Amino acid sequence: MNFKYIILGLSLSTMLCMSSCKDFLDENPRSEVGEDDYYKTQGQAYENVNVLYRLGAPTFYGNANGAYQGPFASIPVMLTGYFENSYEGQEQINQYSRLLTRQQNTRIVSNRVNEIWRTAFQAINIANSAIKNIPNIAMPDDLKATLIGEAKFFRAFNYFFMVKMFGGLPLSTDQYASLDQDFFLPRSSPEEVYEVIESDLIAAVETLPAAIFNSSGRRVNKNIAAMALANVYLQQNKFDEAVPYIDIVLQSGHSLTPNTDLNTLSAFNSLRTSDLLDETIYAMEFDEGTNSGGSWPTYGFTASANAIFDKYTIFERVYGPTNRFLNVYEADDLRIQPRQFYHWTYTNPDNGKTWNGGNTAGVWYFVEEDALLNTGRSTKDRNIYRYAEALLIAAEVKARTTGVASAAAHLAEVRARASTTGETVAQITAQLQGLSVDQFVQEVWKERLRELPLEFKMWDDCLRTGMFPNISADVKGQVTFTPLVGAANGSGAIFKETDLVYPISLDELQRNPNLTQNTGYQTN
Repeated sequence: MNFKYIILGLSLSTMLCMSSCKDFLDENPRSEVGEDDYYKTQGQAYENVNVLYRLGAPTFYGNANGAYQGPFASIPVMLTGYFENSYEGQEQINQYSRLLTRQQNTRIVSNRVNEIWRTAFQAINIANSAIKNIPNIAMPDDLKATLIGEAKFFRAFNYFFMVKMFGGLPLSTDQYASLDQDFFLPRSSPEEVYEVIESDLIAAVETLPAAIFNSSGRRVNKNIAAMALANVYLQQNKFDEAVPYIDIVLQSGHSLTPNTDLNTLSAFNSLRTSDLLDETIYAMEFDEGTNSGGSWPTYGFTASANAIFDKYTIFERVYGPTNRFLNVYEADDLRIQPRQFYHWTYTNPDNGKTWNGGNTAGVWYFVEEDALLNTGRSTKDRNIYRYAEALLIAAEVKARTTGVASAAAHLAEVRARASTTGETVAQITAQLQGLSVDQFVQEVWKERLRELPLEFKMWDDCLRTGMFPNISADVKGQVTFTPLVGAANGSGAIFKETDLVYPISLDELQRNPNLTQNTGYQTN
C-alpha cells in the first residue's frame, strides 16, 4: 500500500470544507495545516469526515469517470460478459474483463486499478485519522459518537469494495501520519479484513441516528449502516447474522416507490428522475454547482446520439446490456418495456432529431433530459442502496434461516411492482409458497438480475454464490445457474479460478516488497 502518498492525501481532509444539508458536499479549498494544529475543533472534525462522502468507495458507484469510462463499480460486472463498454478499445480494462484475459494484460489493467487502490486507501487512512483524533476534541459526546460512526462506516465500506475486488488486503486501522511509520504491510486474509468490516459496521449501527437519507441532510445513518452490514453478511453467506440487520432496514420507514401508471409515471421513471424518494437508502449526491454528475446522461445512448444533442459532444454506451442479458426479463415485465430501464429510440423535442439504437438498447435509467436538453449539467443523485435490494436480501436470508413462508412476501413486493398484468403481492406470494428453499432462492437470484443490473451488483452475486446465471438466448425470462468456475460467460469466455479477483496494482507491488500478487497475474 502506498502510505507515503496516503499521508499526502491526508491533507485532503484539511482542504475540503463542507456545510450542512444539501450543500454539505460542496468543496471549498483551505490552506494546508499540520496535524498538531488541525485536530482541534468541532468544525475540523466535520471537515475530516465530510471528505469521506466524496472519496473512495462511494465514488466507485457514483462518479462518472469521463465520457469513456463508467463508474469503477461497473468494471467487475464486465466479467459476466452481459454488459459491455462501447469504447473498450481505449478503456481496455473493460475488454480484458469481459474476455477474461486480464492475466496476460496485467500492466494495462493495473493502470486503472492504481486509481481504485489509491483512492480507497486514501479514504481508509482519513477515516483512521478521524477515529483516532475526534475523541480528543472538545465537542458534545453525541456528535462525537456520530462522526466516529460515520468514519467507521466509510472505512468499512471502502474495505468491503476492495476485498471483493482483490481478496486479501494490507489491513490498517491506525492513522498513518509520519514517514517514520512502517508503511509496508503484508496482505491480511479476506477473513481478517471482513472482521474489521463487521466490527466497524456494528459500531456504526449502534451509534448512528436512525433516519431516512433523503429527508435528514443526506448523511450516513443507522439504516445505511444496517443495510451495508446485512450486505456484508450476505456476501459471506452468513445468513443468520444478516437477519437482524436487514430487519432494521425493513422497519425503518423506507418503502418501495409505487407506480402511478405504467408509463412515464412508473416507479422506475420516478427512480430515474427524483432524489426525494423513500426507496433510496443511500446515494451519491450531485448538484448543478461544484458537484455535477458529469457524463452520466450521455451513458444512456450509443455514439450516434451526439448528432441530436448540443449540450454534450461525446456519447458512449460505457455500460450497456447485451441482447442476451435483456432476455432475463419476461415479455410482460415492466422493466423491459421502452423507457423504463432501457430504451431504443429518442426524439429530441427541441429539434425533432431522433436517435435510433436499432437492435441495441440504451440505458434509459441513466438519462437526464434536463441536462441533455437545457443545462448540460447532471444533477441526479446515484443510488447505491435501495429498498428493493433490502427486500431481496431479506427474502434470501429469511428463506435460508426460517423458510419460504417468512420470505415470500418480500420477493413478491418487488415482483408485483414490475408486473404489467396486475398481479398482486398476495397472488405472487401464494405462487411462491410452494417452492423449496433452493428453488425460492434461485428466484431471488433471478430477481436481483432484473432489478439491480444498473447499480452494479451482478458480479458480487456471482462471487458470493459461486454460480453463474445462464440467460437463455431464445426464451425470455429463462435463467439457469451453473458453477462459476468452468462456466462460459455471456461473451463465451470460460471462467478460471484466477478470474475471481483482480490483480494487485503493479506499482504497489514495486513500492511494497511485502505485498504478493494474486495467482495468475504478472508481478512486474
